[in-house]
Amino acid sequence: MSIYFHKSFYKSFGTFPLQGDTVRAAIADALSVGYRAFDTAQMYENESEVGEMLDTSSIPKNELLITTKVSIKNFEESQFFKSVETSLNKLRVSQVDVLLLHWPPYGGDIVPSIKLLQQAHERKLAKHIGVSNYTVSMLKTALEILEVPIVTNQVEFHPLLDQSKLLAVSSKLGVPITSYCSLARGKVFQETQLDDIAKHYGRSVSQIVLQWILQKGVATTVMSSKYKNIHDNFAISDFVLSSVDMAKIDRLGSLNYRIVDKQIVPWAPDWD
Repeated sequence: MSIYFHKSFYKSFGTFPLQGDTVRAAIADALSVGYRAFDTAQMYENESEVGEMLDTSSIPKNELLITTKVSIKNFEESQFFKSVETSLNKLRVSQVDVLLLHWPPYGGDIVPSIKLLQQAHERKLAKHIGVSNYTVSMLKTALEILEVPIVTNQVEFHPLLDQSKLLAVSSKLGVPITSYCSLARGKVFQETQLDDIAKHYGRSVSQIVLQWILQKGVATTVMSSKYKNIHDNFAISDFVLSSVDMAKIDRLGSLNYRIVDKQIVPWAPDWD
């Protein structure tokens, strides 16, 4: 089982695009409601604030799960380890809990960066390693190279995007998925069917969506800077969606609403 499904780590607090005092306040609120897993990245430019808040909190480090991601611009060997060590210094840890490759490299040849990721683990810069935005074929190649498990593939995952192929193959390969853009950057709130289901359960639409993600066997990452939303997004452990309602939500995937496409990220791979 992936570390992301241990304890409360299956619900991770995302920090993009928060910075400065905004991310500090949000992390303080997230800790207070019970979050123990926190997600950042070199590209987010907030590792220092994340490290500061988690280091000065009353929660022991061994009860936290800190994930960061190596920027695609640091995939050359001359930059890779230097960038990871910089991230560790900013995060105030000797090794990060989970180190991900943020994107497949320019050109699509994943082998060199995967080998560097393996070396980061061997050098004890990271307890666990994983990837983000990988396709099925990339996952298969990575698994052939790596000598340690891929603890997650972090990808865009929400009800408005059909990720059933990736989910099915990932399950067979034994690579857990973690969501980002879990609420489709607010697009889910425009779906009346989700609103109807939320009213039936006496829950918010965001709670319904996050519970749907968890019941799909996917760990969640979600961000907010508002205390009520941070609290409500975490408080989803005391209800279960019926199979009928899960199927209703599944059908929204036919919209194929993808946020992170080549228009936003030109180096994005050809998605499954």
